[in-house]
Amino acid sequence: MDHSKHAVHSRGFASSKPGKLRTETFEDKRGGRQALDRQAMLLLAVQGLIAVATALSGTFLPIYLWKVSKSFALIGWFNFTLYTVSGLTFWIAGKWVKEHNKMNSLRLGIMMSGVFYFIILLLGSKAVTYAIPLGILGGLGQGFFWLAYNVVYFEITEPGNRDRFNGWTGLIGSGTGIAVPWISGFIITAFHGERGYSIIYTASAIIFGIAMVLSFWLKKREATGRYDWFYGFRQLRNSKDPWRRIALATAAQGIRDGVFMFLIGLLIYMATNNEQKLGSFSLVTSVLALISFWAIGKFLRPNLRSRAMLIGAVAVTIAIFPLFWSLTYRTMLTFGIGTAIFMPLFIIPMTSIVFDLIGRNEESAKRREELVVLREASLTVGRIIGITAYLLVLPQAYSMSRAIPWLMLVIGACPLICWFLVRRFLGGLPAGSSGKDPV
Repeated sequence: MDHSKHAVHSRGFASSKPGKLRTETFEDKRGGRQALDRQAMLLLAVQGLIAVATALSGTFLPIYLWKVSKSFALIGWFNFTLYTVSGLTFWIAGKWVKEHNKMNSLRLGIMMSGVFYFIILLLGSKAVTYAIPLGILGGLGQGFFWLAYNVVYFEITEPGNRDRFNGWTGLIGSGTGIAVPWISGFIITAFHGERGYSIIYTASAIIFGIAMVLSFWLKKREATGRYDWFYGFRQLRNSKDPWRRIALATAAQGIRDGVFMFLIGLLIYMATNNEQKLGSFSLVTSVLALISFWAIGKFLRPNLRSRAMLIGAVAVTIAIFPLFWSLTYRTMLTFGIGTAIFMPLFIIPMTSIVFDLIGRNEESAKRREELVVLREASLTVGRIIGITAYLLVLPQAYSMSRAIPWLMLVIGACPLICWFLVRRFLGGLPAGSSGKDPV
């Protein structure tokens, strides 16, 4: 295992003169499509194992809690706690990641996620009693892992290959979604519930362990600078700084993600009362998403981002309308197919533009940890807003068949807001701004 130190800055900041940074610009990369290096592929492998472990058990965790509690509120508060704690962990752990060894943060996050599923395995049906503490543990694991992951992702990619990396990320996520949830659903059904859940939770804990071991081949990355607790938030005070609009767009993205990440699977189970049906739903939609992510990641160019993102945002909103007809497996599958095909058009440009903004100049690059924290804080705020809307509507709704489609439409239209806010930056970011703290 290679523990040697790696250059602290991404290849986009390398310079012929030691110690000097250069900023990433679209002009530098517009003509080419850089390949991913070995470290990038290794990071994708670690992320892929995390995706497998999460798809194996995380897909069915809301269903497990629902089967025991029959409570929309309990599932909502579990996710509310998880999102809140993960956001706070990002902010607090930012100092550790910037000033010390960020790879230890990544490994701690993987370990805590494995412990999370191991504890659920031990608790069994009693897990509903400890939903809030479990949300705290899950939030800590996600916060430590994804903060370090996003910083390392920025350091090993650049505008010329960032869309490619994001395409591969989506490809891996879709690939795991094809087989893994279907296998989980089959195991749960074949072993009649509780025993089946025990098997998949055990498997998830083991896979998290493998991911942690594999992460030791990721090179140690040099820590430089001091962590500024409020640097990212100060960018929002400057009305001309792109981060104000990007942060709002990221929050809007979080509103949708915060609810859809768990509600879709729960609705499919409620409509079918069969975990295998959820596995089949995931298989079909993931095959389509895999093809879509591959094609878009391969052919998307920065100058096409705005058009692609708008098409994706409109299409995933339209995909919700069949649910107004009925909340059946057929209409949910129609929604899932539309989302699988068109979501990559939205999510790849949205992700790339944020990290391109972090790399727009030397000051931003030096403050990448603080700006990643700002991104995650924005996502967290959005997720909390989304889950709050869920908690206000569903537990008190008289008619679920009416309340759920309207809630999903309002929340699911947020990608349109995202596009409106970032559209001016999708063709390229200005590289000349100073990036200094606004006064």
